[in-house]
Amino acid sequence: MMDSIVQGLQDFTASLPEWLQWAGIVIAGAIPFVESYLGSVIGVLAGLPLPIAIAMAVIGNLVTMLLVVLGAGAVRSRVARDKPESARRRKLRERFDRFGVAGVSLLGQTILPSQITSAAMVSFGASRHAVIAWQTVSIILWGVAFGLLAHYGVTMID
Repeated sequence: MMDSIVQGLQDFTASLPEWLQWAGIVIAGAIPFVESYLGSVIGVLAGLPLPIAIAMAVIGNLVTMLLVVLGAGAVRSRVARDKPESARRRKLRERFDRFGVAGVSLLGQTILPSQITSAAMVSFGASRHAVIAWQTVSIILWGVAFGLLAHYGVTMID
């Protein structure tokens, strides 16, 4: 059953122009909670070559993360800091204080999208450059890991 679903997706994808196939994965990677890890899986399942699926999903995720980090930096300077923290934000701040930018970037995607964790870290006062650098590493690692898992999973189904 699963192989017929994958085959149907691949047939549909193959009927589209190549640029549209790639653009679809970039858009998927840009969506919070889909990001590079599920975007690369979608690309692999759709029949794109593994490096293209991963690269397009990573690009989409990186673009939105960069927009959020740069926007959060601008907003941070304008927003009053004396607003009470929500329970979720307080929990994220505790993890940030404990693990730092690198830890939150690498592990944060298991809890929240990179866009949300990036904005939160900048709002906590983290360097935008450090957040961008570590989020880039994280987005690439997660995209590659899930892309490889999907690739070898599809290979096992065939």
